[in-house]
Amino acid sequence: MQPARILAIDDNEADIELLRLALDQQEEDYELEILSDGEAALRFVQDYRKGLREPEPCIILLDLHLPRYDGMAILRALRDAPGLENIQIVMLSGTVNPLHKAEIASLGASFKRKPSTLSELAELAAEIFVICKGSHAAPSLSPG
Repeated sequence: MQPARILAIDDNEADIELLRLALDQQEEDYELEILSDGEAALRFVQDYRKGLREPEPCIILLDLHLPRYDGMAILRALRDAPGLENIQIVMLSGTVNPLHKAEIASLGASFKRKPSTLSELAELAAEIFVICKGSHAAPSLSPG
């Protein structure tokens, strides 16, 4: 079985390290690609459109608040990119306004509050692997 390909777009190195620890605890095979700002995320989208990137990730974790371009702009670009429009995207943030939350849902992504405890982080990691195992009946991440 192929490793789960996870793309995390987040500028907080501590959050990424905690995510990596939580994923490791799941004892599943995975590849974690990190993009640390909105500019790198837009380059990823452009490279994917040009056929320079593959295989596609099974899930994208996208921070709402990024330097250079915010998460909403990245979400729109991902949804407009052929081949990426159907990938499960989870927007993560400590806070979100109701308008952003509605737009996130309308673009077919999930919103989840950034985990603030180890148990929440472990739950997120477990849910990531459920999605990545390719089950067509995989549940959406529960709202945060």
